Amino acid sequence: MAPEPTKEYTMEEVSAHNKVDDCWLVIGNDATGGAKVYDVSSYLDDHPGGAEVMLDVGGKDADEFFEDIGHSNDARDELKKHMIGVLKLSQEEVEKRRLLAEKKKSAGAGGGGMGVIAVVVAVIAAGYFYYKNKVEQQS
Repeated sequence: MAPEPTKEYTMEEVSAHNKVDDCWLVIGNDATGGAKVYDVSSYLDDHPGGAEVMLDVGGKDADEFFEDIGHSNDARDELKKHMIGVLKLSQEEVEKRRLLAEKKKSAGAGGGGMGVIAVVVAVIAAGYFYYKNKVEQQS
């Protein structure tokens, strides 16, 4: 038996579902098999982080938020139960997502950025306090 075709939804359709009794999310990207649409309305009360967390991203692309939290495999399995379709993207949206992914990838490969600055500031501060203590001891 062939699998049932997956229903496609546009972001405009998803955005209309952002209420307590009707809450949809988009989660997924190219690395995770593509953007999928989830109806989490029946799960809001059971969500460990509370309903408000999901309502804040209701009707939106919540992929980055979902991935940043670091959800467990159990949470990912629960999410699969609520999938209702896939996100249908226009060619413009596909290109926008591709550029965003490239931007994030290149930002992550930059070698630390703020981390390097913090280390330099810490070394300078340590040097200053060492020098200041040495000067006070000699006085």
